[in-house]
Amino acid sequence: MTTAGPEIHANRVVFRLPDTGYMSVRLQQELERPRSGPPFTRADDGWALAYRRPQVDRMEYRFEADGESFCDPFNPLRAPGAFGEKSVVEFPGYAAPAWLAAPDPEPAVAAAGGARLWSAPGSDPREPLPLLVVCDGSEYERLAQLTRLIAHAVATRRLPRCRVALLDAHHRDEEYSASARHARALAAQLPRIAPATSHAGLGASLGALALLHTRWRHPGAFGALCLQSGSFFRQRWDKHESHFPRFRRISRFVGSVLQAGPAATPIPITLTCGAPEENLANNRAVASALRRQGHAVTLHVNRDAHNYIAWRDTLDPHLIDLLTRAWG
Repeated sequence: MTTAGPEIHANRVVFRLPDTGYMSVRLQQELERPRSGPPFTRADDGWALAYRRPQVDRMEYRFEADGESFCDPFNPLRAPGAFGEKSVVEFPGYAAPAWLAAPDPEPAVAAAGGARLWSAPGSDPREPLPLLVVCDGSEYERLAQLTRLIAHAVATRRLPRCRVALLDAHHRDEEYSASARHARALAAQLPRIAPATSHAGLGASLGALALLHTRWRHPGAFGALCLQSGSFFRQRWDKHESHFPRFRRISRFVGSVLQAGPAATPIPITLTCGAPEENLANNRAVASALRRQGHAVTLHVNRDAHNYIAWRDTLDPHLIDLLTRAWG
């Protein structure tokens, strides 16, 4: 059996693992349920699995053998993630963003309320500039290279000089789950971070939900939102998430969004979501509701799953286009 890593074809990938005494081997993936599966079969002197290509251009995965989870030892291509490293398959046609080759950005510095602040080079700290506020900011910075992109967009004059506020939650599942307390605290924090001409928000998963909820309760907080793979849970589509402690609170809030009338102060809102994501149905419903309310909404479906590389790959052009519209 070859041990040269996955055998990648246009419509499938073949995984192999030598037999070192395993009783069973399964693929761990985020593209279909069950997440642990499908199983490998014994083939010659090892294990093999032919996995059809889903609606993605890249996929992250791990192996599970006899209850142990590990990266593919014969595939050197890895992706960092919020929950650990994974092996990666890149199907024919996938290309990482060219802006990843841009120079290293200036470092972010400490700011009010525990935020870290990136500023365009040469900015006067007292000068009001557009401010992008990012939930899970450290992970966006580390895993999605966000400040590299923004620095590159400013340097190439695709964006005006601006700042990026990187925010992190102490108790993420509680704070980002349609919490009125968190929304009130975030809205109050914004003016203290840095002098700003306007505020835009960026977040993924629960972070996207938290930003929409904050703007919903405090309409003056944000003038534009970029919401990636938002966790807009509803009983109708998301029973598999019903074990989440704040599922009902989230579901009630999303229900209010779906049923609301015209917005008093509509804003530009961009949503992105992966084609195989279970969040896609609720993202489509939220996008449609926000559009009916008068917001300038675009929804972009990308060919990846629920991970930071997917969110990174959709920042340009979608985040940049949103900020260009919002900031001029």
